Amino acid sequence: MGSSTSTTEQSRDRFGVSDPHGARVILTPVRAPNANAYAEQVIETLRAECLDWSLILGRRHLDRTLRTYATHDNRGRPHRGLDLATPLAEVTHPVPISARDVHRRDLLGGLIHEYHGLAA
Repeated sequence: MGSSTSTTEQSRDRFGVSDPHGARVILTPVRAPNANAYAEQVIETLRAECLDWSLILGRRHLDRTLRTYATHDNRGRPHRGLDLATPLAEVTHPVPISARDVHRRDLLGGLIHEYHGLAA
């Protein structure tokens, strides 16, 4: 019992909560059993739609890939729970456009395609 570290610090280190790369771990809130389910769903979606299709070459590449995917997910991808709206949607009025005026923008080397109409 001559150690100066507490049991909590030892258990955090043993379970990998402290990260040498500066990653921040958010523990599941007390009495919120659904919080873990939402976190697992987000991670599974991120892996299935992005990371399983990418070869990550380093920390900076991972950061850029996650940032690009998060921006697409929050601003460009429709969500069923929001009636096919985006969480951070810009308020715009629908403008009728022809099929010729729709252009595709590739993200993450063509893994994600975003379609945009040209303004009249």
